[in-house]
Amino acid sequence: MSVILETIGSRVREMRKAKGLTLADLARATSLSTAIVSQIERGLANPSFSTLVQLAHGLNVPVGRLFPDEEESRSPVVRKNARRDLKGQAPESASDDTVFELLTPNLSGSLEAIWVVTPPGSTTEGTPFKHGGEEFVIVISGKKDVYLNGERYVLEAGDSITYNSSIPHWFANSSDEPCASISVITPPTW
Repeated sequence: MSVILETIGSRVREMRKAKGLTLADLARATSLSTAIVSQIERGLANPSFSTLVQLAHGLNVPVGRLFPDEEESRSPVVRKNARRDLKGQAPESASDDTVFELLTPNLSGSLEAIWVVTPPGSTTEGTPFKHGGEEFVIVISGKKDVYLNGERYVLEAGDSITYNSSIPHWFANSSDEPCASISVITPPTW
């Protein structure tokens, strides 16, 4: 555990310095005390997930960038049987049967691509998404309802949509068959 905390701390420190922020600047941006930010950077604190989210928002990075990668991939290829399962990081409103798999080797690049399979009746209406960047979705099979600021767009196999991710958006599968799609997001948000 201490290795993980030290890694998180060093990543926070590196990102803070790269952005030209002082400890006090980051503390103000996150509503955390300077002391706790310093303790986290030195690996001396065990921050809650919500504290890590505050730090990530203060640094303007996805929270996943603070964690050590399970395996830093050197290969640009991600084999189907080696995709990283993002299920544990999925929205709470997503069905237990929803599949979220990372198609890019890791989250350290400028974009992320995710394989998503949603069962019939699945919806994220209860927790609409809103984050910086841009998003592209293409439906591989089935149907997907994409809601942008409440306006519904029905996508069928082969259809795609691109939108500014700062617009509140959510997804639903109102059909009677599973929907497979690919989402490409920049910058990474997982």
